[in-house]
Amino acid sequence: MVPMESLLTFAAMSLLVIVVPGPSVLFVIGRALAHGRRTALATVLGNMVGSYLLVVAVAWGLGVLVEGSATVFMGVKLAGAAYLVFLGVQAFRHRKEVRAADMELPAGEQRSDRRTVLDGIFVGVTNPKGIVFFAAVLPQFVDHEAGHVPVQMMVLGLVPVAIGMMTDTLWGLGASAARSWFARSDRRLSMVGGTGGFAMIGLGVTVAATGRTD
Repeated sequence: MVPMESLLTFAAMSLLVIVVPGPSVLFVIGRALAHGRRTALATVLGNMVGSYLLVVAVAWGLGVLVEGSATVFMGVKLAGAAYLVFLGVQAFRHRKEVRAADMELPAGEQRSDRRTVLDGIFVGVTNPKGIVFFAAVLPQFVDHEAGHVPVQMMVLGLVPVAIGMMTDTLWGLGASAARSWFARSDRRLSMVGGTGGFAMIGLGVTVAATGRTD
C-alpha cells in the first residue's frame, strides 16, 4: 500500500494547493450567494465526486491523456468554462424570482438537489486545476515497486478530496451566511443573487482565458 511518508507529504502538498481558491471554491461561493446554503453544500458534494472521478481517470490512464494532449485539454477546459457561464447567466436571469420569504421554504422546493450535485460533478470533472494537479503530481507519490499502482493512486486521491470537502464547505457556509444577512430585504437578496451569477460568469471567462495554450 501507500507508504505513510508519501501519504503525509502528499497531504501537505494538497493542502497548499487547495487553500489557494480555485474554480471549485469560487463556484461554491457563487452558488451560495445565488441560491443559499443547501445549494452550496450540494455543490460541494458534487465537486468532490467530480474531483474523485478525475483521480480514477488518472489512476487508469485517462487523466494523463487529457493533460498530455493540448487539444483534449483545451476541449475539456472550454466545456467547463462554458457551463460555468451558462449557470451564471441562469442565476442572474432568475435573481428576482427569489424572495426573502422563500428562505423559509424547504430547500428541495427551491432547487433540485440532484441537479445541483450533477452541476457540481460536471464542474469538478472539467476543473483545469484538478486535471493538472492529479495528472502531474499524483503519480509522483506512488510506490511502483509495491505494485497495485491504480489502487495506490485512488487511495492517495482521497486525501485532497477530503481536504477540499472541508475547506469548500467552510467557504460555502461563510458565503451563505452573508447571503442570509442580505435576505432581510428582497432587493438586497436579488442583488446578491445577481452578484453570485456574475461571479460564476467571470469565473467561466477566467477559466477559458487562462492556463496552458500549447
